Amino acid sequence: MRSHPRAAGRARARARQASRIALVLAALTALLGVALPDAAPDRPLGVTARAVPDATANRVGALFTDGLDGGHFCTASVVRSDDGDVIATAAHCLGAPDTTFFVPGYRDGSAPYGLWRITGVHVAAGWTDDRDPDEDIAFATVAPVDTGRDVRVEDLVGGFPVADDQPGEATVEVVGYPRALEAPLRCANTTDLISPTQRRIGCPDLSGGTSGSPWLVNGALAGVLGGYEGGGTVPEVSYSAVLGDRAAALYRAAAATG
Repeated sequence: MRSHPRAAGRARARARQASRIALVLAALTALLGVALPDAAPDRPLGVTARAVPDATANRVGALFTDGLDGGHFCTASVVRSDDGDVIATAAHCLGAPDTTFFVPGYRDGSAPYGLWRITGVHVAAGWTDDRDPDEDIAFATVAPVDTGRDVRVEDLVGGFPVADDQPGEATVEVVGYPRALEAPLRCANTTDLISPTQRRIGCPDLSGGTSGSPWLVNGALAGVLGGYEGGGTVPEVSYSAVLGDRAAALYRAAAATG
C-alpha cells in the first residue's frame, strides 16, 4: 500500500534530521578523540640548549678563519641597516678581519646563507688604543664571498634592531656558537649590572667561541658577549659591555657607510 504524500514527506524530513544529528554527533566524537597540541612551553630561565633553526637563530652566525675549513672562533649577528650589510660582534673577535668570514645560520658543516667576507670594521678608539673592556663591541660590514651573488645578508635572514640603554635587570636571550660545537646554543636569563658599564648573565655552557654572541632584549640587540674578562673566564657566567651612547654612535657610523 502506498503512503500518503503528506506522511511520506514527514518521514523524509525526520530521516534528514536524524542524518544531520548523526553527522553532528560523529563530528563531536571525532573532535573529542583528538589530542589538541599543547601550547609551546616557555623556555626556563638559566637553561642552555641547542638552538633550533628559526628567525632568531638564522640571524646569528659563526666567525671562521679562512673559510669553513679554518674552524670557527667567535659569534656575530646581523643587525638592521639601510644597506643590509652590518653585523655586530665583540671587538676582540675582529683582530684579523682580512681572514675572517661570517657564516649566518651555520649548522653541522653547512652554510645555508653562504660565506660573507668582512669589508669594513668599526670599533671605538678606547678599544683600539687601550683594549678598554667597556668598548668591547664592534660593528662590521660584509659582502658575499661569491661575487656573482647580488644579495645582501639582511635580505636573506633579516636583522636585529639595536636598542641601547636597556635596564640593568632586563631579561636577555643569548645565542652563540661554542668552539667545540657545530650548532648554536641558546639561553635566556635575567641580568644584573656589575658596574654602570658591564652586564652579567648566568647561563651554563657558553664557553669559548661564544664571544660576540648577541644579547637580545625583546628581540633587539642590547649588547654582545664580551667586555669584562673578555666575556667571562668560566662558562657559567658571561658578561657584556652595556650598549650605551658611544656604541650606538658606532653602530650608526657602520650603518651609514655600508
